[in-house]
Amino acid sequence: MSHPTGSAAKSAPGFYEFVALVALMMGITAFSIDNLLPAFGFIREHFALGNPNDVQLAVYAYLIGIGAAQIVYGPWSDVVGRRPVLMVGIAIYIAAGVLALVTDSFNTLIVARVIQGAGAGAARVLAVAIVRDRFEGREMARIMSLTMMVFLAVPILAPAAGSLILVFGSWRLIFVAMVALALVLALWFGLRMPETLHPEYRMAFSPRAIFAGMKLTVTTRRAVGYATAMGLMMGCLMAYVGSASQVFQTDVYQLGSLFPVLFAGVAGSMAVASFLNASLVRRMGMRRLSHGGLLGFLAVSVGLVAAAVAFGGKPPFWMFCTLIALGQFLFALTVPNFNSMAMEPLGSVAGTASSFIGCYTTLTAAVLGLFAGRAFDGTVLPLSLTYLVLCVLALVATLWAEHWRLFGHQA
Repeated sequence: MSHPTGSAAKSAPGFYEFVALVALMMGITAFSIDNLLPAFGFIREHFALGNPNDVQLAVYAYLIGIGAAQIVYGPWSDVVGRRPVLMVGIAIYIAAGVLALVTDSFNTLIVARVIQGAGAGAARVLAVAIVRDRFEGREMARIMSLTMMVFLAVPILAPAAGSLILVFGSWRLIFVAMVALALVLALWFGLRMPETLHPEYRMAFSPRAIFAGMKLTVTTRRAVGYATAMGLMMGCLMAYVGSASQVFQTDVYQLGSLFPVLFAGVAGSMAVASFLNASLVRRMGMRRLSHGGLLGFLAVSVGLVAAAVAFGGKPPFWMFCTLIALGQFLFALTVPNFNSMAMEPLGSVAGTASSFIGCYTTLTAAVLGLFAGRAFDGTVLPLSLTYLVLCVLALVATLWAEHWRLFGHQA
C-alpha cells in the first residue's frame, strides 16, 4: 500500500473512511438507478407512454452515459490527477439532474439521463483507479469487496427511499435527492481525499501515451478476458434491474408497495456475499473463489430456465425469489474478483485501464440489459434465458483468460 506524503498525509482518510468514501463514489451510480424504480408507474403515467417497456429507457440511457464517458475520465485523470476530474464529473451530474427535474418531455428526460450518467462515470472509473493507486493483489481484492459491500447497501435502501420520497411528492423529488447526494460526495471528497495518483505514473498530455496505455490494456489477455466475463455477468444484473419493477411490482407477482422490500432482500444477499468475499479471498485466492462462484451461477441459471419452462413463465414466487437471490449472492463472489484480476497487471496505467474496462463492461451490460428488458413479455422466461446465455458466454471468456483452465495459479 502506498501513502500520501507531505501535508496531504495528515488529512488522508483512514482505512474505513477510505472504504466508505470510495463506496459512495460507486454507490451514487446505483442510487441513481434503484431509487427511480418505484416511480416507473408514475413516470409512465406522467408522460403517457404507450409501450410500458419504454420507461426502462430511463435506466439504460443512464448506463449508456456512464459507459461511454468512462473512456475519457481515466486517461484524463492520469494526466491531471484524480481529484479535478472527479469534481468535473460531479458538476456534470448535478447539472443533468436539474434538467431531469424540470423537463416536461420524456425525450429530454432520456437525454438528461444520458448526460447524468456521463457525469457519474467519473465517480465509477476513479473509484477503481483510486483503489488501484493505493492497493494491489489480494489486499486490493479485499478493499474492492468491502467497498462493494457498502455499495450494495444502496440497492437495499434506494427503492425504499424512492418510495418514501413518493409519499411526500412527485417522482421529480427523486432527482432532488440525487443532486443532494452528489453535493455530499463533492464536499466529502474535496475535504478528505488527497491526490492518490503516484507522481511517477503521472502522464504528460500525449495522445501517443494515452494510446500506449490503451494498447497495453486491450492486448493483456487476462484484462480483456476478465473484463468481458464481467461485462456479461453485469448484463445479467442489468437485465434484472431493468425488469424488476415489472416482474415483481406490477405484471408477474404484483407486489405493489412491497416491491422495495423484496428488492432489498435480494440486494441483501449480495451484500452478505461481498462481506464473505472480503474475508475468504485472502485465504482462498481470487481465482478459486470467483471461478467457483461462476460455476454456481451457471447452475442457478439452469434452474431459473427450468422453473420458468415448467410453470409457464410464472414459477411460484418463493422459488423464483430463492433462485434470484442465490444467483445475486454468487454474482457478488465473482464480479469484484474479476474486476481485481483484470486490473492487477495494469498498475502503471490504472486510470486508462479502469476507463477502458469500465466503459467496455458498462456498455456491454447496458446493451445486453436493454435487449433483455425490451423482451419482457409478462413472464420471467426472457430474464431467465438471459441469465443462462450470458453466464455460458462469461464462462467461455474466463476460460480464454486463463488459457482454458479454471482454478489455476491462486492470485
